[in-house]
Amino acid sequence: MKILCIGALSMASFYCAQSFPVSSIAENLKKNANAVIRKDFTTIQINKIDDIKYQYYTATTVLNKDGDSQAMVYIPYEKGNSISDVKVTYHDESGKKIKSYSKSDFNDFANNNQGTFYSDNRILALSYTPTQYPYTVEFSYQIGDENTIFLPDFVPFKSTNISLEEAQIKIINNSGIELKTKIYPSKYNYTSVNESDNGSDKTYTYKNVSAIEDVFLLPQTVKILPKVSFALTKFNLEGKQGSINSWSEFGAWYYNSILQPVSVTSPSIKSEVAALNLQGTTEEKVKKLYQHMQEKTRYIAVALGIGGWQPMLPDEVQKKGYGDCKGLSNYMKILLDEAGIPSYYSVINSGASPVSFDADFPKMGGNHVILMVPTEKGNIWLENTSQQIAFNHLSYNTTDRNVLSIRKNGIELIETPVYPAQQNKEKQILKIKLNEDNSILGDGNFSYSGSQYDNTISLVNMSPKDRNEAAKNLLNTLNFEKIEMKNFLNDKDQALAKYDLDFKAINYSKNAGNSMIFRAVPIYSNTVYKIEENRELPFELRQSFEDEYEINYTIPQNFKVEEIPQNVTFNSEFGSYTLKFVNNGTELKVNRIIKVNKGLYPKEKYNDYINFRKKTINNDNSKILITKI
Repeated sequence: MKILCIGALSMASFYCAQSFPVSSIAENLKKNANAVIRKDFTTIQINKIDDIKYQYYTATTVLNKDGDSQAMVYIPYEKGNSISDVKVTYHDESGKKIKSYSKSDFNDFANNNQGTFYSDNRILALSYTPTQYPYTVEFSYQIGDENTIFLPDFVPFKSTNISLEEAQIKIINNSGIELKTKIYPSKYNYTSVNESDNGSDKTYTYKNVSAIEDVFLLPQTVKILPKVSFALTKFNLEGKQGSINSWSEFGAWYYNSILQPVSVTSPSIKSEVAALNLQGTTEEKVKKLYQHMQEKTRYIAVALGIGGWQPMLPDEVQKKGYGDCKGLSNYMKILLDEAGIPSYYSVINSGASPVSFDADFPKMGGNHVILMVPTEKGNIWLENTSQQIAFNHLSYNTTDRNVLSIRKNGIELIETPVYPAQQNKEKQILKIKLNEDNSILGDGNFSYSGSQYDNTISLVNMSPKDRNEAAKNLLNTLNFEKIEMKNFLNDKDQALAKYDLDFKAINYSKNAGNSMIFRAVPIYSNTVYKIEENRELPFELRQSFEDEYEINYTIPQNFKVEEIPQNVTFNSEFGSYTLKFVNNGTELKVNRIIKVNKGLYPKEKYNDYINFRKKTINNDNSKILITKI
């Protein structure tokens, strides 16, 4: 504590002596920035396995209204945390003090995200409405915790349009426990971290880091910036102490301390499974159990139980009919246990851009739980939080990354499926009647699979009116006068969504004397693709997909097809495109297929991709000419 007190006094002196005029910010840090982090200093003192102290000091200059979110002043905490030395000071553009606040000025709230029903998390928050820009907020506090498993990663910043003057993290390890660290350099040399190791003290620093502009197809900042990760080889979580020298060792602790206490069945659960009279193959049994579970439960976030990491008891989920990803996955696991089918509770990093665990650096992590069922035909993956999602289907938020598969004897890192473009498919079959008043009548059949199936699940619980509005917004390359979605089907066996569409759209064709001109493809992606001469960062295509369209035009009786475009096919490393025409006199068939390959591509190839997509859109818009006979 003596070291910490000296540090606290030093920090207090530093805090009082600072002035942050906006004029002193380097011009390169203002570029593309809504806010500039002037200082971000964290000191972590580890005293023993269940005693850790954090000391935070930040000074952030907000340049405009869009940067306000980066200057929000709040302290998340849990029961048992000790919070002290809270100081907040606001400064004007010149660095002159506007107003100061202390802990007594904060409001105390339950820290529940939308949908969170039960939680031990709380938050102290200060309400402040700026009256002028730019302004600077200094914020410092200390917090103590008994949980030593959650050492934060050290990154320059986490969002786009923020720059950094200086950030430092210092770890003072007086516990005698080994502290493991790992530096992950920026793959794109965006910036680097300086390391200083002085026995039990480790210090890491970033300086002068320019903002990342929020540009088109930008990868997550975590894939661009460097970071430093930390993990104690021995730790405490809500009184449960363990070791994490390896994934195997950590997994054994996780199984015995987190899962085993709640891996319990009950007479009612036994009766529930017996009543289903499961028969057939393992896959058939799992499907019946899974769809039964979906029908009787719903998702509600619960942040209780050993720091929010332990699931609810299965019989509690059964009785109440709800749970979060942990509780529902554990409940599903117990149902499978009762059916004699092994399965594994699997922790994952859920997000649109895949992030995997490091096989060589074990530490607590993940933000979601799914279930894996091994079979002779391959692994079955169960997303247990959705009542609508198909059996053995993972959304794009959980595919193409690894999971921590928790076993009795440890953790195995297992890869989730990768869905190829042909599986992430949209298929349109359109019958279009061209009218002389330039309108069209359409009859369409639409189907979606893979990641494109994920995008349609939101339609399941919509009213017919809302579905029509959703279709109108989704297919907005047409000027709809009326639209009706019919026969919507969520095929939970095949991971396939289907619907039919009847519509009328106006101003589709244009007159040219005795002729009419219209584009070849009625419904297509109308994203604007712009060349960037000075692209500074890589780009990420997050999902592979394939769209296949069959369009059958019926032309007016007194017209004939005069001109059609040439058939075209082209390929690139980013995908392929085909457009073909078949003219049968009064009818014209158009076949169009586009395939796009996911990947993280270097900045030098960005304009090649843009040109590829521009070429596809230009062909979608190629013109057909019909003439009055």
